[in-house]
Amino acid sequence: MNAPPDVLGRAAILLRAISARERGSATTAELARATGIARPTAHRLLTALMTQGFVDRDPDGRWLLGPELYLLGTAAAARYDVTSLAQPSVRRLAVATGESAFFSVRRGDETVCLLREDGSFPIRSHVLHEGIRFPLGVASAGLAILAYLPATEVDRYLSANDLTVAYGVSHAPDRLRARIADTRRDGYALNPGLIVEGSWGMAAAVFDNRSRPVGALTLTGIESRFTPDRQPKLGRLLLDEAHRLTITAR
Repeated sequence: MNAPPDVLGRAAILLRAISARERGSATTAELARATGIARPTAHRLLTALMTQGFVDRDPDGRWLLGPELYLLGTAAAARYDVTSLAQPSVRRLAVATGESAFFSVRRGDETVCLLREDGSFPIRSHVLHEGIRFPLGVASAGLAILAYLPATEVDRYLSANDLTVAYGVSHAPDRLRARIADTRRDGYALNPGLIVEGSWGMAAAVFDNRSRPVGALTLTGIESRFTPDRQPKLGRLLLDEAHRLTITAR
């Protein structure tokens, strides 16, 4: 069993939990439930983070990311920011398909959504938004990335993480392995409404100069927009843009 995170680790978990909220804010109770950190401990850590400017609190008592994180992020952007490179691909996908298009990056054993652009089709899927995190293997971006990791890393990851607790039996190892095989065969990943019923997604991995998956481009929408006869067309568009972004980012 992994040791519980130390003070710094728990503070980082709370910051990530705030960033993953669709509204960009959360109450102490919400953060305690989301992270498994006891409410008094969460409140004490958040208060300490606020004194350093890493979080802020609105008049309704909701915690938000603070100005110091913006300043640190600005300083780090020159080294890590790839959103400017990904934005044209995300926009082209949204325009060409009418669906919502996204760019996510891998951070450890998770994916983090960084960009979103909605297409012209009026009905949206709201599973993804900027800042949301999913474990690898969950949602189409996480599946696309997991599928192209070395087999030994996939085995180690699936052995160490029980995704069924949060995401149900559809994310049991045998079912994930079957979807990994499908992804490798097709080149793109398909999420047939496994997180929210009726909300589908497709994704293609983006690679670094060592041919390791570091991110993914995604399209999401309602089930009727991802029919079997349309999936290959969407998949080709995703693969083309993912290849273009892979080459551009190197």
